[in-house]
Amino acid sequence: MPATRRPWHRLFGIALTDLFAGTPWRIEVEVELALKSQRLDLAIVSTTETAAPTAGLELPDGFDGLCRYTLVTFKSQHEPLTWWVLTELIGHYVSYRKRMTDRSGNLLPETAFGLTAVTVRSPRTPAVRDWLQPTGVPGVFDISWGDRHLRVVVLSEIETHARNAPWHLFSARADQVRFGVHHYRARRPGTWGLIARLLRIYEWELPKMSDLMEELMRETREEMIADLTDEQLQAILDRIPPEQRLRGLDPEVRVRGLDPEVRVRDVDPEVRVRGLSVDERMRGLSEDDIRQIVERYGKPTAH
Repeated sequence: MPATRRPWHRLFGIALTDLFAGTPWRIEVEVELALKSQRLDLAIVSTTETAAPTAGLELPDGFDGLCRYTLVTFKSQHEPLTWWVLTELIGHYVSYRKRMTDRSGNLLPETAFGLTAVTVRSPRTPAVRDWLQPTGVPGVFDISWGDRHLRVVVLSEIETHARNAPWHLFSARADQVRFGVHHYRARRPGTWGLIARLLRIYEWELPKMSDLMEELMRETREEMIADLTDEQLQAILDRIPPEQRLRGLDPEVRVRGLDPEVRVRDVDPEVRVRGLSVDERMRGLSEDDIRQIVERYGKPTAH
């Protein structure tokens, strides 16, 4: 499967959609900006008329102080972050801002918009690397652009920490992916499906990591099942044929909780009494029942 056909940008957008679930922010994925398709990878949009506060939200490094509209470009391990990419992001900002006006029809102020580039690989070209200004946070840089700045987050250089688990999932490094899977706290049940899909793509792209990816897939499935509600789990069970549900279960487990009448239903009478002594067979019979048996079969003898 060619790398260009793998939906890295969409998966990244879905991951951030989960990250901001339950917060005063929403994610717009693959935003159409022109008549000729020019798609911005994603936009982080405040659901309030001003930038919602990020204080108290457990967000990964680089997402502090989000603007009302933060436009994001993402470059996977297959794509370098070049100056042209940053220029394109600025172009997307121009097109996006033209779509946003206040109630009087005026363009929103420039300060309402932020620009962020997230890249798996460290920029290598001097045109980008030499312009990176450290922020004091590992892997997080700024680039000045006139009186504005662009935020650059380099996933291969960020701190290994639970808050950065969303970044580690996309780092393409086995140790970081493992850390991300173990520390990511999904806010929506369906997010585990996203993580499983990510791991499958890594398995295709990085054959040397296939054993690790299979291990993480098993762990992810366990996490996914553990997070299911009783209703969701029952919905899954309802789709499994009875034969598959019972496969591998001990007989005692299969009949646990069933009434005795249900257990022996459809069992041949001869099978029901097999192995029982005469006294056990006759237990519970009335005198009339015993008299009828004696008259019909003769008096039973104990062996």
